[in-house]
Formats: sequence, structure tokens, C-alpha cells
Amino acid sequence: MSYPPPQRSNTSATAIVSLVFGILAWVMLPFVGALIAVVCGHLARGEIHRAPIDQRIEGDGMAVAGLVLGYVQLALSVVVVFFIIAALSFGLSFAHWH
Repeated sequence: MSYPPPQRSNTSATAIVSLVFGILAWVMLPFVGALIAVVCGHLARGEIHRAPIDQRIEGDGMAVAGLVLGYVQLALSVVVVFFIIAALSFGLSFAHWH
């Protein structure tokens, strides 16, 4: 009895890019890396879910990991910018308060 050859599955390149930039967002490229990770993560998940069953594409976990890393980094960036603006505005207003 012969079995059909196993189907070869491909990994989504955009999922890999999302994960790599999600990691880079925490190491080298804080805001830009997070934006790229989020955009590529959404593109990869769409590509993976739209793929036909006979041409399965893997990498959904990498895309989700890139999305999580990117979104958390973006949220942290927004909080940091908010605190910087608050510190500058309150710091300047309290400087003349003596």
C-alpha cells in the first residue's frame, strides 16, 4: 500500500517579518518596529486564513506573537509620551510657583 506524499506547507514570510520586528521593537526600534510588526501581523493572518486548504500556509502563531509584541510596545510608547508631555507641562507650570 502506498501513501500519498505529505503535503508541503509553507510559512508565511509576513508572519516571520512580524515576529522579527516585534522583537526588534523591544530591542532597537521602539516605535517603528512596533508599527511594522502590527501591520505585517495583520497581513500575515489574513494571508493565512485566506489560503486554500490544499496550499496550507503556516505561521499564525508567529503573526500573533508579532501582533502582541507590537501592540504592547505601541501602548507603552503612548504611555511614555503621555508622561513626558505631562512632566514637561507640569514641570514648567510648577517652576514659577514659588
